[in-house]
Order: sequence, then structure tokens, then C-alpha cells
Amino acid sequence: MADVEVRRDGAVATVTFNRPDRLNAMTGESFDLLRAELEVLAADDAVRAVVLTGAGRGFCAGGDLSTLAGSNEPGDAADLEATMARLTRNATLLREMPKPTIAAINGPCAGAGLSLACACDLRYAAEGAVFKSAFLSAGVPGDYGGTWTLPRVVGPAMARQLYLADERIDAATALRIGLVGAVVPAEALLPAVAVLAERLAAAPAHVVRAMKANFNDADDLDLPAHLVRESARFVEARLTR
Repeated sequence: MADVEVRRDGAVATVTFNRPDRLNAMTGESFDLLRAELEVLAADDAVRAVVLTGAGRGFCAGGDLSTLAGSNEPGDAADLEATMARLTRNATLLREMPKPTIAAINGPCAGAGLSLACACDLRYAAEGAVFKSAFLSAGVPGDYGGTWTLPRVVGPAMARQLYLADERIDAATALRIGLVGAVVPAEALLPAVAVLAERLAAAPAHVVRAMKANFNDADDLDLPAHLVRESARFVEARLTR
């Protein structure tokens, strides 16, 4: 049984963290597998939407620290930096692949799990889901781009609050602060996300791709430069049939 499983239903691919006995806390090998699967899905034009979720009662509790016991040994900094550069491509893929990505957060979402959820375009949560940055308690300042994506999701002040206070918040609070777009009963989560994913998959792919590119550009460009790209994509979309 693989640590990451992919199921395709028509144009929708569902990627599932699959270490339920560890609340889907992932090893380096798990994140390598995730990256490989996301690279395939990003390049496959038959896939029009990607859902990220967890098996069992958790979404993803982050990195499995029990498998990283040797990562703090002296002299391994270069290896660890190379590993992080490889593994954190997951966040780039989720944010930049030319199709919408949706996190279906079915349970505890912490550490790297929270970072990856924030790299997705949309986030839905089950009523029992809980969220925690967990980085201070793990003795690290953050990973997988969470300090870049989270402020863009909830605002810079709230992002600092979530990281520095390191408090656990429930799904209702996550909805109130804008971390998730909707909270639904646990049994309704995947069906609700499937409806949304199927609707996005049925939309014109070039329009969805251009819309996502517009939002990504907005993070890095000033308004005049952004308007040039937005207008060019508008014209291309109107002329594409």
C-alpha cells in the first residue's frame, strides 16, 4: 500500500495521503512520491482538477519526525538543504499547475500538511478538522512555503498569530478567518468537494488556466504590469473556441 494514492474519476484526480496510522504524517519518501504524482497530474491535459485529502481520520499531520531523527546531525546541512529543495516542489506544483487544486481537509491538518493545504487554490474542511502550525513545537521555523502562502490566505497578522502562538484552531475558526472556504459535515466533505471539482473540470480549461495564472501573477506584479498580462489573457480567451 503506497503512502500516496491517486484515483481518477473522469477529469478529476484525487490524491490521498495514505499513512492513516500516523494521521498521515509523511516521510521524505512519501513527499518524494507525492511530488512524482503531482508532476504527472500537472502535465496531463486529461486531468482538469486535483483534490488533495487524507486517509482515515486525518488530513496530514506534517512530517513524521520519528523518521527524521538524523536530520539534525552535524555535517548534514548540505544534504538536508538539497532534500528540502526537492521535497518543497510539492508546494510549487500545487500552486502553479495549470488546473485548480482543492484541499479536502478531513481531520487534523498541521505543519507541512497546513503548508500544502495553503498551497492549494481552495480549501474545504470537515466540521471536526483542526489546524495547527506546529513548527515551534517541532523546533523549525516553517516549511513548504507556509510563511509565503498563509499570509496570502488569512492576512499577515493572522498568519503570524497562527505560527508564533502555535495554537490549535477548529474548523469554525478556520472558516471565520478565511483559512477555509466552507465547513461541512464529515460525511459530506468528499461529495461536496467532488461536485466542485467536477464543475471546475467541466469549465473551459483555457479560462481556468488563465484565471489561475492571473491570481498567481497578482502576488508578484504591480498593478500596471498585472493589467498587461490580465488583458492579454482576456483577449486570448475571447478568441479561443
